[in-house]
Amino acid sequence: MRLALDTLDMLGVTLSLPEQIELAARQAKDVQGLPDHEDIQNVVVLGMGGSAMAGDVMVAAAGPTMPVPVVVSKDYGAPAFVDSTSLVFAISFSGNTEETIEAATEAYEDGAKLVVMASGGELAKLAGEWGVPFVSIPDSIPQPRAAIGAIAIPPLVVLEKVGLFPGSSRWIELCIEQLSSRRDEVTQDRSLVSEIAGKIGQGVPLIYGADSLGQVAALRWKNQINENAKLISWTATYPELCHNELAGWGQLGDVTRQLITLVNLRNPEEHPQIARRVDLVTAILDEVVSGSVEVFAQGEGELAQLFDLIFIGDLVSLELAQTHGVDPGPIPVLVDLKKELAKPI
Repeated sequence: MRLALDTLDMLGVTLSLPEQIELAARQAKDVQGLPDHEDIQNVVVLGMGGSAMAGDVMVAAAGPTMPVPVVVSKDYGAPAFVDSTSLVFAISFSGNTEETIEAATEAYEDGAKLVVMASGGELAKLAGEWGVPFVSIPDSIPQPRAAIGAIAIPPLVVLEKVGLFPGSSRWIELCIEQLSSRRDEVTQDRSLVSEIAGKIGQGVPLIYGADSLGQVAALRWKNQINENAKLISWTATYPELCHNELAGWGQLGDVTRQLITLVNLRNPEEHPQIARRVDLVTAILDEVVSGSVEVFAQGEGELAQLFDLIFIGDLVSLELAQTHGVDPGPIPVLVDLKKELAKPI
């Protein structure tokens, strides 16, 4: 597999995801100074963009079996309930994300038990000053969104060390096995990725997923298509979309039929009624979208299935970048926005 235009080698980094996860898990096992699980009443993940995806993955993969709630906060402040009983992960790929720095500082002042993750920057400096556990994100990864393994896996390892997510190491091993298998498949036969990207073509993808696993996978697909292919995309989640969004597709069929492709992300553990909803919704939307495609997760366990969908979606976004003749790596509009925000008011 290769891309005609890929200055940051986003394809190469994407294909190395199994190794990225393996390295991240191994390094996170060395983190010291963690609290005992009996001292923790809630877990909070602070982050933005690709860094916040660590929290989304945690909610989907670990949240259902954890004895305490998990909250992902993507804002300038920490949630009001954060206190000394909170385990807070402050994650910023660059270490200079202004929202995360402000929220982490607030959480520290509120007495939270912090774990900081960054490749450097101000957040890494603060972690040293505060004397809190620190996980280094490799700065060799070209973009935050390409560091999904390096960002999402260490918190799961930390949770296992604390005693809040027993068995994490085994689920990570199964995830690596599935990704390695899927990589072999797509590098030998590009038909899966090419078929999905071909269905979307020059149009706009509408990504639907079910439950927390599908919701996170759909969000990742949307974000990657936004940043890699520089395309707009939308997402919604079953069964919630059956109570609102579905009613909005009846008026502009002549327009949406030319633009929208429905992508249903499926997983083996979805509720039987979800399967029925997917079939019914797909049939209802058949008249107002240009086409539809289903992507079925493979692997043992929620983590493996989630990363399987993430991996396929990442590759589809890169294929779409090639279709549209854009370089998937640079994101100039977001860089320019950050520069403007950094100027004094």
